[in-house]
Amino acid sequence: MDQDRRPRHDDGGEDEGEDRGRGMSRRVRVCQFCAEKNKRIDYKSVDVLRGLISDRGKIRPRRQTGTCARHQREVSEAIKRARHMALLPFAGEMPR
Repeated sequence: MDQDRRPRHDDGGEDEGEDRGRGMSRRVRVCQFCAEKNKRIDYKSVDVLRGLISDRGKIRPRRQTGTCARHQREVSEAIKRARHMALLPFAGEMPR
């Protein structure tokens, strides 16, 4: 049964961003909050938080935004606080 499987071409090397024929290639993203040390995560900074939620009002995942796990936890907490203070919507705009 092992002979039917294709050999893996994963040597753990430099081909991290290469397209291996499985669709789109992955781009390595850097956390914007780690890169810019002076950029703060605060529930009052609505401009920053708007870029981290979808048009439907959902919090975008780490794989889309590129934030690290530590900052993603802070972002989600700040978004929830901003929603509670009515600075951000709980849901996106509904079409009429």
